[in-house]
Order: sequence, then C-alpha cells, then structure tokens
Amino acid sequence: MTAVGRNFIARPYRGVSVQEAPVPLDRESLREHLMGRPVYRRTGFIVMVRGGDRAVVQVEKASTEPLFSPVTSVRYLAGPDEVVFLDDAGVDTGNATQMARAALGSGLPGRVYVVQGKFQHVNFIVEPAPVAIRVVEVIPPEPPKLWEMARQVLDYDEELPPIALELVPIDLRKLAAEAGADRYLFPCRCAGLDLDVPVDFLDACPPAAGAWTLVGCERSRQIHEAFYGHDPARRVEICPKVVDAPGQALTLLKCCLIERGIESSGARLVVPWGANLEEVRRALHLLAAQA
Repeated sequence: MTAVGRNFIARPYRGVSVQEAPVPLDRESLREHLMGRPVYRRTGFIVMVRGGDRAVVQVEKASTEPLFSPVTSVRYLAGPDEVVFLDDAGVDTGNATQMARAALGSGLPGRVYVVQGKFQHVNFIVEPAPVAIRVVEVIPPEPPKLWEMARQVLDYDEELPPIALELVPIDLRKLAAEAGADRYLFPCRCAGLDLDVPVDFLDACPPAAGAWTLVGCERSRQIHEAFYGHDPARRVEICPKVVDAPGQALTLLKCCLIERGIESSGARLVVPWGANLEEVRRALHLLAAQA
C-alpha cells in the first residue's frame, strides 16, 4: 500500500471513494465489512460514513485490471475521534495547499481532515503541516510580483506539498527615508513611490546625471555607469540577495543579475527579476524537496 504520513493527500482524488457504512466505524467492523467486497479498480481509500461520523481506510485489491476487484487488505487510517469533516465549496481537493489551509483555518482539532470541496469532490489530508517558505521581495508595488506569482503557482500546482508563504518585504520608501537624501533615483517607475523630495527614474533615462542617491541594485549601478559614464555619488542597496542575510529558512527571492534559470544557494532559491511562472514553480518544488 502507498505510505500515508503527514501532509498526505490522495493523488488523484478520484482514488477516494465515499460510502455509507452499515456497520459501526471501528477497525474490526469495517475490516469485516470490506474484505472481499468489490471496489472500483482506481479506489485506494474509502471514507466510510455513518450518521455524522466518518472513518478513513486504505484498501488493497486483488487486481487493477478489471473494473471492479475484491478487497484483499484493509488499513484503518483514522476513526471518528480523529476525523474532521469540512464542507467548503471553495477548495480544490486536488491541491494540498488549499486542503491544508482549509483544515488549519477551520480551527477544529483532528488528525485527518476530510474535505468536500469544489464540485462536491472529496479528499482528505493527514496531519497538515505546511512547508514554510519566505518570499523576499521589493515593495512597492503592493502586492509584489514574485509573491503573487508564488501564490498563483500554489493555486494550480497539484504536485506540491502544502506550502505556507511568508512575505518578507524590502520597502523602498523606508530605505529612502533612512538614507535622508535630498533627491533620489529609482530603477523604474511604480505606484506608491511618491516622496517629499524630487524623484527620478533610471528607466526614463534622465538627460543628465543629478546629485541624487540611487536606490537600486548592482544592475542599476551598471546602467547608471553606462548612461552617465560614472557611478552615482551614493547608492542604497535593494537587492534581495544582499539585503536579506542567508540563513537556514527556506527562501525564494529574485535578482536581476540572473537572466534565466534558477540559482541555488543552500536554503535560498533565486529566480530572475523577470521570472516566468515555470521558473517560480520549479523553485518552489526545489525548496519543498529540501523540507
């Protein structure tokens, strides 16, 4: 039988059958009821329902060739005292992150959470414990792009374990305020960068260098040098790779010195500043694998 442990969900959820139980939901009663009974060849788990109670069992069949095959082995995964049932039409039951979010968000204590979600599809998650991943990203804009891309991946990827993202923002406005300059140059225009002092934007290519403080990264410094023939008089670092100190926590960040692909450095995965969804998805898979 497939190993079942923390964060397990059935993949695909069509392997989960829901059946009314004509017998009590204890281990021996269900085993006696199910042994030898024909089940669909793709069924690996059965949620047995009796009144308002549920138990979850795993079954092994004599064969997967015919449409229906008799049960040859029953593993009792959880009884009514450990199972919590949730009815939430907003949950994609093939998505482990959404399953864990629903389970933990319910506030109900349990070991196994059976969820009836979108289209009344049913799945379960065992001992949900999402993998914590930090997303280090510059703001504004808010919400930042890498954060939104990571959330988008979690919403559609059905292969990832449950993941809980934590945004670690690098606020350009705060960095500028701490620098205390009379004029600033930012890499590019974005909403929310209105300050009380003059602001220029490097991507607009001002015709002449000003007496400004560049709030930017190494690539911005290189562009400044290419435009004006010298470094800015002063620069405030914003690169997530530099500002965020390396540690043991799983971390996703981006860097514009990387043009394609993924850079790995211990618990940190770095994608390009202009990363696509596939690069973000691959990075999340690599981080989850470390957990």
